Amino acid sequence: MTINKKKVVLAYSGGLDTTYCALYLSKELNMDVYTALGNTGGFSGKELADIEERTKQLGVIEHVSLDITKEYYEKCIKYMIMGNVLKNNTYPLSVSSERAFQAMAIAQYAHSIGADYIAHGSTGAGNDQIRFDLIFKIMAPNAEIITPTRDLELSRETEINYLKENGINANFEKMKYSINAGIWGTSIGGKETLSSNLPLPEDAYPKQVVKTEPEKLSIEFKEGELIAVNGEKVSHPLEAIKKIEEAGSAFGIGRDMHIGDTIIGTKGRVAFEAAAPLMIIQAHQTLEKHTLTKWQMHWKEQIANFYGMLLHEAQYLEPVMRNMETFLVDTQKNVNGTVTIQMCPKYFQVEGIESPNDLMSDLFGQYGESNEGWTADDVKGFTNILANSLKIYHTVNKK
Repeated sequence: MTINKKKVVLAYSGGLDTTYCALYLSKELNMDVYTALGNTGGFSGKELADIEERTKQLGVIEHVSLDITKEYYEKCIKYMIMGNVLKNNTYPLSVSSERAFQAMAIAQYAHSIGADYIAHGSTGAGNDQIRFDLIFKIMAPNAEIITPTRDLELSRETEINYLKENGINANFEKMKYSINAGIWGTSIGGKETLSSNLPLPEDAYPKQVVKTEPEKLSIEFKEGELIAVNGEKVSHPLEAIKKIEEAGSAFGIGRDMHIGDTIIGTKGRVAFEAAAPLMIIQAHQTLEKHTLTKWQMHWKEQIANFYGMLLHEAQYLEPVMRNMETFLVDTQKNVNGTVTIQMCPKYFQVEGIESPNDLMSDLFGQYGESNEGWTADDVKGFTNILANSLKIYHTVNKK
């Protein structure tokens, strides 16, 4: 008599945790395992081929790579640029923003093949378990969620030993670090990030410094979106992001350590490299300082900070996110122009902007030098009126 095995879709990245889970689900739970990789632009063609080849050692029935990079840009990255979103003024939400899109794509795949279960390799100590669980519960409500790494409370050493015992060959030295790569940056976790004082070793960063002589980079925006790099027009903003990342990463730009509050309430620490996101956001923000009013800037900052918080905490499907995206797009009508950056080893500087919408116009005067749109008497009268409310308060309260 033929026994039909249960079908499970595993969110697979090729890293240690998901490699362990694939073998465990196949060998220990006797399931038909289907692996799905949500590619957000962090893999080369060779890397994707190598990952698919590795799944053949793990008893996987089928492996698919789901390219969601363009969707990720159109539905998320462009809003993070428009909002200048940096978690704790540091981290460009490289991994936390992409997880929702990976989870949604994997849930859709699970539904398409009629999976009984859906699995991921997140531990019980971080944010990703919440992000995957939440999206799966909404997008694949009939598939039970399995999480071996979390449920068995496995250490990285335990997983490595299990794979070795089962004849799985891999670069286990490299697997000592948890590396998550995407078009919007790469996060790196390891023993150093579990402490509060240790820096990440130089060789733990996937991209190394290969240039030391300063170079200039120009980035052009139209209505807040990337349209050219170094004067060369691009067919899509993703092309610009790739060019900027290639230029900046050669200098080791974009490296930092993010310390923040996890969704479950603990403090977390993770290293990252994100040359393109950090340069793009600072360039875009500088351009906005020239082209938006102070109240546009003020409310953009409030809304974008809230947008980034909800995105980080797995709330992408909350309807208010669409409302905030509408606001962000509306603020970008006059965010047009070119920003010049100087790149140096491990840092960069924004040098200046050129824009047809630059509000720093000399038609009304030059700051600290000349006034063309008002007189000295105008300023005296203006200041008298401006002082009224404070004069009243301090007089009445005898301050």
